[in-house]
Amino acid sequence: MNFSKQSLALHKKLKGKLEIKSKIAVRNKKDLSLAYTPGVAEACRFIAKNKSAVFDYTIKSNSVAIVTDGSAVLGLGNIGPEAAMPVMEGKAILFKEFAGVDAYPICLATQDTEEIIKTVKLISVGFGGINLEDISAPRCFEIEERLKKDLDIPVMHDDQHGTAVVVLAALINALRVVKKDAEKIKLAINGAGAAAMAIVNLLISYGVPGGNITIVDSKGIINRERKDLNIYKKKMSLITNSENIRGNLQDALRGADAFIGVSGPDILKKEWVSQMACDPIVFAMANPNPEISPELVKKTKIKVFGTGRSDYPNQINNVLAFPGIFRGALDARAKSITEKMKIKAALAIAGLVSKKELSPDFIIPSPFDKRVARAVASAVRKAT
Repeated sequence: MNFSKQSLALHKKLKGKLEIKSKIAVRNKKDLSLAYTPGVAEACRFIAKNKSAVFDYTIKSNSVAIVTDGSAVLGLGNIGPEAAMPVMEGKAILFKEFAGVDAYPICLATQDTEEIIKTVKLISVGFGGINLEDISAPRCFEIEERLKKDLDIPVMHDDQHGTAVVVLAALINALRVVKKDAEKIKLAINGAGAAAMAIVNLLISYGVPGGNITIVDSKGIINRERKDLNIYKKKMSLITNSENIRGNLQDALRGADAFIGVSGPDILKKEWVSQMACDPIVFAMANPNPEISPELVKKTKIKVFGTGRSDYPNQINNVLAFPGIFRGALDARAKSITEKMKIKAALAIAGLVSKKELSPDFIIPSPFDKRVARAVASAVRKAT
């Protein structure tokens, strides 16, 4: 099917994918008096005396702002806030469809870090959570860090943490398939952007030894001798690659039990896979074309293979994580989303694949499995 043409026609026909729907009808004077003036003044007075009551008397308790500057839209790059709108609308639909969360696209006409932080802080009053989206690295790290510090509602850059949670869930079950322990595996990650950094941090928190992880960026393996690293990559050089090896992706793959790609198409060569450990795990998550073609995988010794695509087995997609994470955080009135919450969310996702179901082609539940958001939300609530 030609999804590109059909999607373009759909967007034009509907003039966007979202609308505001009232919870109450306004059919007469009584309805108007209750919903608006004069009755609404009482709710205002009550909140004025107790600001935390805004969660009980307004939409705040079920609302998330999806904030972007359009600087790093998946597969499209820096296309700006107007062009990012369809993606943000789509994300809002997923929030509502999978977790019942009311989410709003907030596309900002600036890519200045300070202006973004100031704007989000100013509008945060009306939201129970902030989902940062498609903001380029390294700015996204500072924006998230400072908003988390300054706001008393959950802030999460989904490109980082939603991706990391689902990667961890997939890895947990992939390791069950190949009968290997997280504490002993050697891992190569290609890509050193927002997603890669979050994946590394979460895997280390889960128990994968940081020294056993080797990160490769566009200039080669990240090691302590490189002088061209930004502060975030420099930090990674101190907690990964304990042997301080140099070289390229091929060098990083030697003896590796798993490869995680968050980079670009056709980076992973078929012949390099033969240098990996027995029963290797490969998550090639570049979209729309993964780091290695699924057709080539059949000619290698790869035991478990996953992509970000829906037309191949084992779709590693953050839609499995973010609706439930925010649902749980909103329900618990959490002030932040912690590493513990993210690990519990990953375990909840992984746990939905039974021992009987588990196989190399089925390590992660479908995004359409209605149990997922509920399980994740429950895990996050319990972790608060």
